[in-house]
Amino acid sequence: MNSAASSNFIAACVDAIGAAHVLTDPHDTAPYLTDWRRRYTGSACAVLCPSTAEEVAAIVRLANEHRVAIVPQGGNTGLVGGATPDTSGAQQAVLSLRRLNRVRDVDPHNNTITVEAGVILADVQARAESAARLFPLSLAAQGSCTIGGNLSTNAGGTGVLRYGNTRELCLGLEVVTPQGELWDGLRGLRKDNTGYDLRDLFIGAEGTLGIITAAVMKLHPQPAARVTALAALPSAHAALDFLSLAQRHAGPLLTGFELMSDFCLRLVNRHFPQMRYPFAEPHAQIVLLELSDSESEEHARALFERMMETALESGLVEDAVVAENLAQTQAFWNLREHIPLAQAEEGLNIKHDIAVPISRIGHFIEETDALIAEAAPGARMVTFGHLGDGNLHYNVQAPEGGDAKQFLAQYQSTMNQIVYDSTHRHRGSISAEHGIGQLKIDESAHYKSDIEVRLMKTLKSAFDPLNLMNPGKVLR
Repeated sequence: MNSAASSNFIAACVDAIGAAHVLTDPHDTAPYLTDWRRRYTGSACAVLCPSTAEEVAAIVRLANEHRVAIVPQGGNTGLVGGATPDTSGAQQAVLSLRRLNRVRDVDPHNNTITVEAGVILADVQARAESAARLFPLSLAAQGSCTIGGNLSTNAGGTGVLRYGNTRELCLGLEVVTPQGELWDGLRGLRKDNTGYDLRDLFIGAEGTLGIITAAVMKLHPQPAARVTALAALPSAHAALDFLSLAQRHAGPLLTGFELMSDFCLRLVNRHFPQMRYPFAEPHAQIVLLELSDSESEEHARALFERMMETALESGLVEDAVVAENLAQTQAFWNLREHIPLAQAEEGLNIKHDIAVPISRIGHFIEETDALIAEAAPGARMVTFGHLGDGNLHYNVQAPEGGDAKQFLAQYQSTMNQIVYDSTHRHRGSISAEHGIGQLKIDESAHYKSDIEVRLMKTLKSAFDPLNLMNPGKVLR
């Protein structure tokens, strides 16, 4: 696209949404062109900031006319470069959805909330709470990530065990198609058996099939009480047995079950000394678990005490500490949420967001740890994640005192292959909740069957024949 054509597209966008919302100055566009982890920096002819779904549709129609690719972006908190333009030289524009930030409706009787794509996740949670309801999606970036980004990556978080991924929390969507049409699928129905489920095609597609502009999301009753505890265990195998026991005792009241290795919490304590290791003795694995009870605090604690008594007597749990108040509950969760921050303080590391069947987690960790130790002696494993849904953040830290930059240069490719091959052997996924984006596009194609890749490409071609919707993401 030559500069004159680019200028014509920008001028048309100015007419559509106003000059103040078409950013072209490098100082203004820079924050939108680099991803959160600073792995990718791309280029764009403009950053476009519409405020309505109709303005999004108008921009997409102009993009079709001028053959400009559109890169949708929410809070720009993604971890795989999915919302960042590439460096291919092809003409692209970033379409920021942050101004689509209205809560359109809260329906307590239907237990739904209708929100635009740019509403920040924490604001959805707060609006639900003001209606005496719970919106259970919860993750570390909730103060800045947006619901559109959560839907586009099918985000997971800490509540998947009880409430499911973002896909399970969504009842309806409003979407701008690659042709600039506006599909109103904002139906707050739990039963709608009238053909293909278009909603689920757009969720998790990372903006490659269309642009989500609004959604109807499920709400749940607020729990009357929460009980949170840390339990120390001798192994990941014991953690799986403890999960089964907890599910048997608590059923749907079990809303959180997070696994953290001993080294994870040692790392947190090293870089955030105010966050002390919670036990007097070291333990191989620690589980953060939470019950949410609709009856009462007394009922929740009585159930919890019976469950922990059984776990301690059977030897599954070696020690445990229960939060006595909200401050302690928050302190326990802070330990979990500070693991990635402690890793960053420790130095560069190799991250993996994988999922395997829950029953295989213990074997996966044992086998893959051994393979990594053989390939890179001294490498330190930072293993934590959502044990209840099989999602592990299986990260590799450079040896103590080693050159982290050199370690990454030497071992990044090797570590990825070891982890992804092992994940594949255990019939898992190389991306559990972060998406594919730019980072995992080749690996995703490698580990999927030819049939699966061909079907995905057929869908992409049918929806977006001009390949203008977030090109270079998810599929080549």
